[in-house]
Amino acid sequence: MAVHTSSTAETAAPTTRERILSEALDLFAQSGYGGASMRELARRVGIRESSLYNHFSGKAAILEAIVSEHGPASSASRLEEPRYKQLSRQPAAFCRQFALDLVEQWSDPREHQFQKVITAERNRVPGIRAKFADHFYAREQSMMTDYFRGFALAGLVSTPDPRETARLFAAGLIYIRLEHYVMGAAPSPRAKVIEAIDRYLAFFLSLIAAGNDEANKKRKPKGETRGKAAPD
Repeated sequence: MAVHTSSTAETAAPTTRERILSEALDLFAQSGYGGASMRELARRVGIRESSLYNHFSGKAAILEAIVSEHGPASSASRLEEPRYKQLSRQPAAFCRQFALDLVEQWSDPREHQFQKVITAERNRVPGIRAKFADHFYAREQSMMTDYFRGFALAGLVSTPDPRETARLFAAGLIYIRLEHYVMGAAPSPRAKVIEAIDRYLAFFLSLIAAGNDEANKKRKPKGETRGKAAPD
């Protein structure tokens, strides 16, 4: 008789905390934060309502944890992973890896639930707006800026302002998401999204290619004063 084995990662069951966050995300997306009850959440998880409080102090704490921890809630944490650190001298590979990871995130149904919840609730629960801003803007933007600053200091890209370069990179990806995942009646096929990503990356990387500073000097209109590099 054959014996089938699986890796620990494949067989490990989600913890109670993970189950609570997963079910809470689904419940908040369906009923809204205000309409969701701890009793219903406990029923979905399969535990007593009182047991929820062994993990979270209340409903607001669960929503805060979803913002901070839940699966696709933020791409900021990925930038701290070794696989990204290994690309700290490869701007093209870095940008493509970041974009492809976003495609995976955008394709995850939980991401759609999360966006629905956070859009509706970030202004209603004290502390959520600040936490949302910290995780989705300040932290990620700061880390992305550090990568582009490193590329510039190593002479791998040309930019007078790493922060604005990081913002430009993110802005193009956000537009692709809107076009292919948000505005249409249905998400675009993956192949079409990847095609849009590749086209954008080729354009973006051409803008910041090393040596562009000299090209810009040659194109500069006569009499124009070249400013100092903007602070990042």
